[in-house]
Amino acid sequence: MQVQSQPALPLEQRPTVVKVQDLTKVYKLYPNNKARLKEAFLKKPFHQDFYALKNVSFEVKEGECFGIIGKNGSGKSTLLKILTGVLSKTSGEVNVNGRIAALLELGAGFNGEYTGRENIYLNGQIMGYTREEINDRIDDIIEFAAIGEHIDQPVKTYSSGMFVRLAFAISINVDPEILIVDEALSVGDAFFQLKCYKKFTDLKRKGTTIVFVTHDLGSVIKYCDRVIVINEGEIIDEGEANDMVDVYKQILVDEEMLKGKIEIEQKAEQKSLNPDEVFNDYYVKSNIRLNEKILDYGTKQAEIFELEVVDKNNYPAPQIQKFDELTVRFKIRFNEEIQDPIFALTFKDIKGTEITGTNTMYEGLNGFTGKPGEIYEAEFTQKIPFQSGSYFISLGCTGIDVKGNFSVFHRLYDIAEVNVISSKQDTVGFFDTESDVKVKKLN
Repeated sequence: MQVQSQPALPLEQRPTVVKVQDLTKVYKLYPNNKARLKEAFLKKPFHQDFYALKNVSFEVKEGECFGIIGKNGSGKSTLLKILTGVLSKTSGEVNVNGRIAALLELGAGFNGEYTGRENIYLNGQIMGYTREEINDRIDDIIEFAAIGEHIDQPVKTYSSGMFVRLAFAISINVDPEILIVDEALSVGDAFFQLKCYKKFTDLKRKGTTIVFVTHDLGSVIKYCDRVIVINEGEIIDEGEANDMVDVYKQILVDEEMLKGKIEIEQKAEQKSLNPDEVFNDYYVKSNIRLNEKILDYGTKQAEIFELEVVDKNNYPAPQIQKFDELTVRFKIRFNEEIQDPIFALTFKDIKGTEITGTNTMYEGLNGFTGKPGEIYEAEFTQKIPFQSGSYFISLGCTGIDVKGNFSVFHRLYDIAEVNVISSKQDTVGFFDTESDVKVKKLN
């Protein structure tokens, strides 16, 4: 009798395999070595506390791909090192239930005098595997690394590419219960990277729990079930990948997410609104229906206040036929003088992946100054070769402020949806390149 596999439980019903509660990591920063000695002998503080992590709490469910994103220095790698036991915590609780494999500092446990084969056994034992368990996996590891006869040469003779390939192969082929990845999927050449991502996908499909840190936002959206955003050692937000990527982008452009969050709450309090509803307060006129929830932020030194999406006949175009021409126009009002403003348009798919986009700087249309009270209209016209489905338009007005820093004056993420329809079968990928395909018999 054939036994049917049971469907996976929803995330909220699965057991918790990683639980972090109020995790804090503090480093003591001394101005010089003299201060360090004075503190040791005088028993008085001569240091400043630096909080790499501060009261971080989250849970990861069994079989979940859990993403952690944030700018450099936000505490992501510190968090992963504590999860794997490489670093000790200052306070808080960390509970991990399962055997871990970590793709952190690849090759950190290698002995340069040992051969590649000997280092496989050494690293496997460090990870908690018996020699017999490593024997069962060694052929797969060697095949994945694809370094040929060099496997029996000392690793000190390896090129950097061979070194990281072997290190990655060891960590990814031990069938861990929990896999922790820190920016390690982009090692080696393009073909090896393809193998890495395929193996990563296979592990996710098998139900391996994955904690994933990367700056590749496309991979975050593609793989992660849930994501946290860390900034300056604290969790800023938690939720679905697409939403958290937008939050992270906001941090990148102005690095004032905490301030912005306070301003949103104050604005909500003034208007007696739910803070989430303030995102709807964008006051943009449009000829097509706007999304109910738009991420709207910026200094508002210039503001986008009107949007038109039209087809080649200048009719409103909430739907467009594949390969037809689509025009997106939006109007910007300048509240302050801005030199060389940049107007931008981006298309994203329903998963939040940026498919394409451009701006006036790329197109060579900058070089003017917007003055207070002036209104400009940006018009983007393009043929749409996208596969059939729903796509979201994001608009932006950015530039360099008076202090010489990149600034977002106004940005509207996912402001409107456009549906692409097609009379032919879609091809593979994001775009249809309108290939001219011929087949003929030669004999």
